[in-house]
Amino acid sequence: MGAASKERLKFRIIMIFMFFFILFVALISRAFQLQVLSGQKLKKLANRQHTAVLQLQAERGVIYDRNGEKLAISIMADSVCADPSKIIDPAMTSSQIAKILGVDREDVFKKLSAPKSFCWLARRISPEQSAAVANADIEGIFLVKEPKRFYPNGELAAHLLGFVGLDAHGLEGLEKKFDDSLKGKPEKLAWARDAKGKKLFLRVEHTDTPKDDTENLVLTIDNRIQYLVETSLKEAVLDKGAKGGLAIVMDPKTGEILALANQLGFNPNNVADLKPERWRNHAIADYYDPGSTFKPFLVAGALEEKIIRESDRFFCENGNYKVANRVIHEAQRKRHGILTVREILKYSSNIGSAKIAQKMGKEKFHQYIQNFGFGSKTGIELPGESSGLVRPVKNWVPVDTAMIAFGQGISVTAIQLISAFSAIANDGVLMKPYLVRGVADQNNNLVKLYTPTVVRKVISPGTAKRLTHMLTDVVGAEDGTGKNAKMEHVAVAGKTGTSQKFDAARGVFSSEKVRTSFIGFFPADNPQVAILVILDEPQKDRWGGVASAPVFKKIGEQILNCFKTNIRETPVFEKDKVEKVQLVSAQETLVPQSAVESDLPIMPDFTGLTIREAMKKAKAESIDLKISGHGWAVRQSPAAFSPLGGDRLCSVVFELNN
Repeated sequence: MGAASKERLKFRIIMIFMFFFILFVALISRAFQLQVLSGQKLKKLANRQHTAVLQLQAERGVIYDRNGEKLAISIMADSVCADPSKIIDPAMTSSQIAKILGVDREDVFKKLSAPKSFCWLARRISPEQSAAVANADIEGIFLVKEPKRFYPNGELAAHLLGFVGLDAHGLEGLEKKFDDSLKGKPEKLAWARDAKGKKLFLRVEHTDTPKDDTENLVLTIDNRIQYLVETSLKEAVLDKGAKGGLAIVMDPKTGEILALANQLGFNPNNVADLKPERWRNHAIADYYDPGSTFKPFLVAGALEEKIIRESDRFFCENGNYKVANRVIHEAQRKRHGILTVREILKYSSNIGSAKIAQKMGKEKFHQYIQNFGFGSKTGIELPGESSGLVRPVKNWVPVDTAMIAFGQGISVTAIQLISAFSAIANDGVLMKPYLVRGVADQNNNLVKLYTPTVVRKVISPGTAKRLTHMLTDVVGAEDGTGKNAKMEHVAVAGKTGTSQKFDAARGVFSSEKVRTSFIGFFPADNPQVAILVILDEPQKDRWGGVASAPVFKKIGEQILNCFKTNIRETPVFEKDKVEKVQLVSAQETLVPQSAVESDLPIMPDFTGLTIREAMKKAKAESIDLKISGHGWAVRQSPAAFSPLGGDRLCSVVFELNN
């Protein structure tokens, strides 16, 4: 072989070596790029191809009343989902599922026929339906655990609590206002697949934040008072043939709302077919002419300014008083001559009130209206509060001063009215009304404490006391308009009211459609409970003194019977505990103090559990269960946390609330 041939061969060998070397380097570089430089990106792409992720909402926090009774809880319920790509016979499967769930077969068929790998068929079904789906064992049909919001007391306090949607977000009431506190961080349900898309398993992927990041609410509401208020109000609405009604019970010295009820009520466990008007909280969202319940605020301002004294006398024109182009009449066409200020309140004279307002002057009168909180939102922790309607004083004409004196031409909300009236009971100090005593974490450590808030001092204690004495006459005197609110063994200070509703079609105030009201507090010498009752369009007894005053009396007497001589509750949050950031008198709101201090075994809380869960819990505590109904536990006897008796028996009632 010649030298030239050897050189060419040598060159070829070198080129082949270089080719393979470059190829090797390229492969190594590509592998480095794939495994190291682009590893995370490719891993995410692979996960997208092989793993489908579904976000599940976490359990919401519990809402308690002031005594630790559960008003809103979360229970675990099964939801039904499907992978249509795995359904062999969509028509037959649709019929099976529709029969079990009680839903439309065509809707199910459309979902199962769609070209996708996931769909919901039903959310948060009953335990019985869940068992039926599991027993059917259909390929491509799955059960997934989801938290379901549950209100053990049904309609009780529904307008306060509100409700949540399918996505577990609060839509109304406290559920909406405190949604960020009550809802936790969602969890992720992963659907893993192989390369061919076949489902391998389901797993829960926890978020970085702890599962127990939800917070609980402790309310000012007393569920016992709430129940008796709702019951009494419902009876009155039916008895008087009223369109509706509302009632509020408040601690005048703290601003705590002990009960707030609207009639007609609703069940927050089932709001799917309800119109929004049904869950509208009329006590805070609606404003109306207050009628004669507004007169005490006029008298309070005039007394404070020393424009009048209780004994001052006013001629009430024998029932007819012309102001500008309007003639003012007394209610029920009564004809009063000369009345003292005390008698003007006792007999609820429109003309006497108009003359006091004229003597006071519109500027001063308007100032006290604003100072009592009318025309401004109270700031209560509920969505949708209205500020009422108070026109600027510069727009008042002479007749306005006279009309507003007896509650026409001004619009207020019920929560404004009881807050303002409570200021009279509280030595002239206006308090901010509130519903939430505190927010606690899942370990019952206090996150936030809400304490009584002073808004402003409106009148002096002396004026408040003098006015209280006059309002006591309204109820205590045999000829007072509020005599039907009189209670045994306790003095009541109060005021009746009847306001005509404006007929928009005719452009006048209606004589047929009225709101009757009574507002008062007791004991008059040491006020601890204030109550407002309003009936909307009663068909009989269309005056506050005969329609609403008896409802006030009934509620008040029931409260006295419930609490005997100790009307005021022991505060849930001990003052000396606040800086230690501990919840409620040790555990008093969540567990009665007697149970904490006792070494005796206590009855478990079965509320919100399914029958199977309750039986498992009872077995662990060696308790015999007497079960009635089906669904989730709503009531039990003996009550949770009470000392266990020798028979260790507990009766539990289960109900369905879909």
